[in-house]
Amino acid sequence: MLQKDILLPSELKIVSEKDNKGTYEINGLYPGYGHTLGNSLRRIILSSISGVGITKIKIEGISHEFTVIEDVKEDALTIVLNLKKVIFKLDSNERITLKLKKKGLGDVKASDIKLPTGVEIINPNQYLFSISKNTREVEIDIEVSKGLGYVTKEEIQHHEKVKVGDIVMDTSFAPIKRVSYEVANSRVGDRTDFNKLTIFIETDGSISPFDALNKSINIMIKQLSSIVGNKIEENKKEDISNSIETGETIAVLNLNEEILGKLANTGILQVSDLKNKTDDELLKIDGIDEEIIKEIKKALKNKN
Repeated sequence: MLQKDILLPSELKIVSEKDNKGTYEINGLYPGYGHTLGNSLRRIILSSISGVGITKIKIEGISHEFTVIEDVKEDALTIVLNLKKVIFKLDSNERITLKLKKKGLGDVKASDIKLPTGVEIINPNQYLFSISKNTREVEIDIEVSKGLGYVTKEEIQHHEKVKVGDIVMDTSFAPIKRVSYEVANSRVGDRTDFNKLTIFIETDGSISPFDALNKSINIMIKQLSSIVGNKIEENKKEDISNSIETGETIAVLNLNEEILGKLANTGILQVSDLKNKTDDELLKIDGIDEEIIKEIKKALKNKN
């Protein structure tokens, strides 16, 4: 029998996770869909996951970034570049101003920035600058906020009021360091041309790789649903790893490959299709007998 429906893939599988790196797998994708979904998800992960960045700073007594600071090893521009390397995690969507105030001889690191509740620094050992005199005190106001992608200082200046002495910074909000994917053939029933998609994600530590993938999938769903006029509940829990739907492929059932192949060859591709079949209809399938029907019913019961 000719195939009439597109088989749905398996649930997302976690292959490995360690620190800010993760590898994930989606099996049973319709032929060609591996690259279709892989490339789309990669682009969304790189461009559309929000992060936190510094938009502007103010160094006490300094009017612009091309200034040499007395009794400080680094000039203002170098301090700006070092501050860009600090990775923040912010619970609120509001813009927040942080304070760095340090006096005395020695190195100054990201851990010296005073943090209010809801703000976290992922790399507190990040070096910022060095004070070369015991009596010298350096005070810096640091403004951080959430955003998407890369934003130039000209864009920030256009949307925000800039005061004298403010140093506005080009900001990369993207929390993703690297994303890659691979596509390989996989077997579904008696067909071996289905796709297995493997995705590797490395973040900056402010978001887990699984959350980044989860968010990218939900962004894609919302964008496509908007096109066809469907609305998605905003408060619905976004958890793709534990969902069980009637549209699942029969490959999720605990049945051997021979039985799955017989069902797939007759156009029974989804769990919902199988549930709607009567015993008499199943017995008409070549190679399906009473014992196999018992196995099928047991597998359906265990799945529920």
